[in-house]
Amino acid sequence: MQGIWLTRGKEGRLTVYASVEGGLRRWTETRPGTLAWGQPVLVAVPGLSHLSVTQDDNAYVHFVGRRERRNADRRTAVDVVYAIQYQSGRPVAEWRALGNPHKDMEEAARLGRPAVVVTASGMVHIFVGNADGGLALRREQSDGKWRGWEHRKGVTGVEGDLAAIALSSGRIELFATTAEGILHWSQKEAGGGLGDGYPSRLAVSRDSLAVAETGPDRPTFYWTDAGGRGVVAYRAGGWPMALGGAPGDGPHAVTRTFLDGYDCTVLAHRGVEGTAVVGVGVTEDEGNGVWWSDTGVRCLATPALAEDAFGRLVVAVVDEHGAPKVARQTDEPGLTLSEWRAL
Repeated sequence: MQGIWLTRGKEGRLTVYASVEGGLRRWTETRPGTLAWGQPVLVAVPGLSHLSVTQDDNAYVHFVGRRERRNADRRTAVDVVYAIQYQSGRPVAEWRALGNPHKDMEEAARLGRPAVVVTASGMVHIFVGNADGGLALRREQSDGKWRGWEHRKGVTGVEGDLAAIALSSGRIELFATTAEGILHWSQKEAGGGLGDGYPSRLAVSRDSLAVAETGPDRPTFYWTDAGGRGVVAYRAGGWPMALGGAPGDGPHAVTRTFLDGYDCTVLAHRGVEGTAVVGVGVTEDEGNGVWWSDTGVRCLATPALAEDAFGRLVVAVVDEHGAPKVARQTDEPGLTLSEWRAL
């Protein structure tokens, strides 16, 4: 597993998580919005092959991982694990095993990579592609207990990473890639049924999906065009929009921030040259262009984005040596980043 994640706690402190042998290593700001970071802490969880991280309305950090372990008979057992961190710098709660939607070990070993969202009501939803190209769901009940695994009937061909979002209204939307294009699920109302996946023959590069809420109850999905024409943005009811750029393999990071008084969407990915690339455009005004900038900093995985306690954008990467680095927005106009600092 290779990755980096960046979160901001309720008190404003940022935390960087980076994958290491045996789990995650975590760095937390000593004070909100400063350049001072505490000593690294190991979050032990052996066997992780994939991790999905999200935050809820209380800024609690939720972790859902795909875990692989060898049994006594040397066969690989795969399950999904879940944990939560309630406050910046505090311990992560005990990792809980949520099993696997497949009982057969060979099928279980082909389980996809889970994605996690938390609705406004606080209910956790975990989506994962199953061994047959279908979609499985496990969710938390209002009393904190977990329902069993549910398989979405009639779903086939799902492959690669999923993109899921819990909108401010409480609705959930989900995107999945297939060999023929995409499937798009959209709840009609919060807490309602997920409905059927709407198919579309869009040319999407596998494992490149990302999503952000760019308007009230309105998500925009992003991906890399399978034909090599850069980044694409899509909102339901509209046409896919070409944003340019030259992304390499992997997904995109996306967030919203104010730059020079404008509500802007910031994208980041690992470019074709292996360096961190950042793009900026006015939110939902893609037709007027997205401005891309290559930071020149080499990275092993998709960069992470977040705002600090003072609303300044922070970019985090794992460099070519496996060490995390961060850069912070300066006071200059537009999006100008400071020198990179190794943690």
